[in-house]
Amino acid sequence: MALTLALKLCLAFLLPLVSALKFDIQAHPGSESASQERCIRNFVSKDQLVVVTATVSGSRGDGQTLNMHIKDAVGNDYHRPRDIAGEARYAFTSHADSAFDVCFENILTSSQPVMTPTRSIELDIDIGADAKDWSAIQAGEKLKPMEAELRRLSESAKEVVDEMEYLRSREMSLRDTNESTNERVKWFALGTMGMLVALGVWQIVYLRAYFRSKHLI
Repeated sequence: MALTLALKLCLAFLLPLVSALKFDIQAHPGSESASQERCIRNFVSKDQLVVVTATVSGSRGDGQTLNMHIKDAVGNDYHRPRDIAGEARYAFTSHADSAFDVCFENILTSSQPVMTPTRSIELDIDIGADAKDWSAIQAGEKLKPMEAELRRLSESAKEVVDEMEYLRSREMSLRDTNESTNERVKWFALGTMGMLVALGVWQIVYLRAYFRSKHLI
């Protein structure tokens, strides 16, 4: 039991520490192509909780409109807020094992020149156990701080184990695909060699028959 708990704690502490991502996005006229979106991609497992927190500089009505779009690679739309400013937080539960994108587009809406047509964005994405409000869980279930922390670490360790199991299943699937491909390539090569040998034999027989009919041999 102690060994299992120690293993979970080690796995949890070995999780990569993710800090907020900060970047600027230039405003562009709305008539231009929407390809000027800037997207941040991450991967999430099915039925995982995701909390996206964006802290945006500026304010509404300053001549810029910052739109946000949260979607995944299989066509699910989770949130599409418009004209965001300040701190905005959006939570969703993933519908599939897939990559998801958090996209931003800054549109210049003012007809007057804007001094600095950019918005600064601080983006923080929490997934799984990190996305839960552990303070509320601790208060609701009347847990001690150490109990709440151990529970958080246990869930984080379980997510690591589930991720490793998923990667193992993907590796097995890819290995089976590679073996099947190698088998097909082998039989294709043997078939090609057989056809070439048969074609060579046929050419020899045909040429011998041709030369005999012309009394050349």
